[in-house]
Amino acid sequence: MATLQAGRLLARRYRLIDRIGAGGMSVIWRARDEVLDRVVAVKVLAPSLAADARFRDMVREEARSAAQLDHPHVTAVHDYGETVAPDGSITSFVVMELLSGEELEHLLTQGPLPWPAAVETGAQVAEALAAAHRLGIVHRDVTPANVMMTGTGAKVLDFGIATRIGTPDDDEDGGTFGTPAYVAPERLDGAPAQPATDVYSLGVLLFETLTGQPPYPAETWEQLSAALADSPEPTLDDVPGLPGPVADICLRCLARDPRRRPTARRVAAVLRDQMLPADPQAATMLAPTVTLPALTSPPPADPAPVSAPAAQPVPNPNPDPDPDPDPDPEQVPAAQPVPAAAPGRRRILTLAAVGVTVVAAAALLVPALTPDRPADPRVLPTAGPVQPSPAEPPVTEAPATTPPAAPTTPPSTGGARPPAAGQADAAERVDGLIEAGLTEGQIREDVGVDLRNLLRNAVAANGGTEVTAAVDRLRGKIDERRREGSISPGYARRLDAAAAELVAGQT
Repeated sequence: MATLQAGRLLARRYRLIDRIGAGGMSVIWRARDEVLDRVVAVKVLAPSLAADARFRDMVREEARSAAQLDHPHVTAVHDYGETVAPDGSITSFVVMELLSGEELEHLLTQGPLPWPAAVETGAQVAEALAAAHRLGIVHRDVTPANVMMTGTGAKVLDFGIATRIGTPDDDEDGGTFGTPAYVAPERLDGAPAQPATDVYSLGVLLFETLTGQPPYPAETWEQLSAALADSPEPTLDDVPGLPGPVADICLRCLARDPRRRPTARRVAAVLRDQMLPADPQAATMLAPTVTLPALTSPPPADPAPVSAPAAQPVPNPNPDPDPDPDPDPEQVPAAQPVPAAAPGRRRILTLAAVGVTVVAAAALLVPALTPDRPADPRVLPTAGPVQPSPAEPPVTEAPATTPPAAPTTPPSTGGARPPAAGQADAAERVDGLIEAGLTEGQIREDVGVDLRNLLRNAVAANGGTEVTAAVDRLRGKIDERRREGSISPGYARRLDAAAAELVAGQT
């Protein structure tokens, strides 16, 4: 970097001030953007590498990948540029926001973090990775050295070896990118880049923040292979006070089989569940407001027997933002043990803050299509208990000492009818496919929102030609998005087939 000195102006805009960091491939400078009059960080590729077009392309791709991520826990990228000196040498650089803080790697030299701080950091990194995965980007180098602890939380740095989902996961010489102790086992075999590889690295990072060292310490690829083959399964039993769900999700991230790992969004949701106040009253006050569907029919004369719907799944006021598209039994959050000593957990909060309201209002609710995404993709987006149709009036079961009450026919609401069972199943399949496609980067995020809106319209239609027309619009949109490339052909076919079942499932 002898050619770069303080005071040098890059691209007629960025005035170098001083060096603030260096790595194997680049040097980080503090600089002033003289156009916008602000201080920024400029990452300059080493001259020996900048002379290679392949490495310049790598830096440019890093800038493009990171620039797409508008997320509070991802370092913002402002610009990419190249300059050519009179002697023909090329300077390639990326302009980023200048962060003030401490690298997590340096912080961990003082020992593990208290478990609440480790969980907070892990949740923020998981949210950053989830944002990258939604755009089809795999980071491939999630380590404490690439996480900066700032006044606003953790920031994920350095997308220098990031790539697109499904691309080959080695360089032209067959080598593996990354830091050995944080590299997923399947990457040693050259498996294509997938979000699950980042989730493994996230698990290593979370394990290290809790214990002070990675589960399989290694400096070289050979050491990593030996550690994976000979070391016992990692455990977090020695971390005092660590909630069971945190230990469970961390160890699931470290599963050797990538298919058994949760998504980054699932990890973030589980970790966030452990960060609510321990005081139940305070937790209740922090619960988001629950909006009940509008009343469309008068309450029945005796609302007491109708309290049975309280046994139905209660809508979660803080729905998991990343339901697994096809979870195995071990990955369903409801099956995970929740320690009895944690009254402030979100699942208990849901029952405490919402349960009474739902029971009291159950007699007043009629089927209504909610605008928000459901907590689980397998739950049809409806709210409240479904009232029987006029053709099948409800029969209220009275006590043995009282003659049975005569069945009554509820008045017509004039609104949308509840979907038939077959149509509900079909809608669940469509919604689950949309969620799976978003998670795997096969459906663009804005397209997912569009398709879900059309799905709600189809479910809310009053049957017959209205449903057929709504489904035709949904299928037409699927085909249109496939042709423009914002839905992969495979997911488009599966979505179209599932959407067609919405019409067949009316009866």
